[in-house]
Formats: sequence, C-alpha cells, structure tokens
Amino acid sequence: MIRMLLTHGLLFFVPFIAYAVWVMVVRKAKSDKRFRDGPMLWLSITGIALVIASLVLLAETGHAPLGSQYRPGQIIDGEFVPGGYETPQK
Repeated sequence: MIRMLLTHGLLFFVPFIAYAVWVMVVRKAKSDKRFRDGPMLWLSITGIALVIASLVLLAETGHAPLGSQYRPGQIIDGEFVPGGYETPQK
C-alpha cells in the first residue's frame, strides 16, 4: 500500500519538479520575468491528471481473472517456477 501511495505521490509532484528545474535553468539564463512566474494552478492540474491516468491504467491492467487464486513463485528441484494466477480446481 505504501508503494502505491509513494508512486502516486511522485506522479503528482513530477510537474513541480520539472518546473523547479525549469526555474533553475531560466535563472541561469537571465531571461524575462514572465517565465519565472509560478503557474501553480496548471502544475496542480497536470499532477492530478497524471495521478488519475495512473489510477485508471492500474484499474485496467492490474487485476486478476475472476475466481482465480495467486500462486507465489517456488523453487522446485532447483529450478524457479514463476508464480501467477490460477483458476482453482473443482
């Protein structure tokens, strides 16, 4: 759970980090003041859009088939057998 929170938190802050890098480059280049104004609303909207996109992608690709059970990876006779989802036998 903490990994998912950190991932989405990082996705939210990516636009802010990119803007901070942009500000550092602009300050070194001594460009116009209009490029230094902070577009916090657009950065927040972009960050929220990235988080929503990642949640939608996770919901679409991160699920197992209905009624299946997860079988973890195992080492059998010295060979690794990868885990996965299996349909239980009736």
